[in-house]
Amino acid sequence: MCLGIPGQIVEISDRSRLRAYVDLQGVRRDVSVALIGVDEPEGAQVGDWVLVHLGYALAKIDEAEAEATLDDLAALTAMYEHALTDDPAERERIGEDATPAATVP
Repeated sequence: MCLGIPGQIVEISDRSRLRAYVDLQGVRRDVSVALIGVDEPEGAQVGDWVLVHLGYALAKIDEAEAEATLDDLAALTAMYEHALTDDPAERERIGEDATPAATVP
């Protein structure tokens, strides 16, 4: 399974090499925009939201889709944290019930 992370283009860093800096939840990464382009009418521009996988912007997406995907990823993170803890107080902190999870050896 592949996982693409939404990020927002903050700078076209090198037009000739099709490179841009993308903000991925507060982390700025150098990303290839070769699959999208930069000089075409639908090419990458500062402010665009893109789906990033393995250092490549795969596609442009709208802001609503980016936010929904980030919300889904946050929910997955909470479920993962929930599954890893047997501490009822910690489960309450992350907003889950206090039912013990199965212990992983």
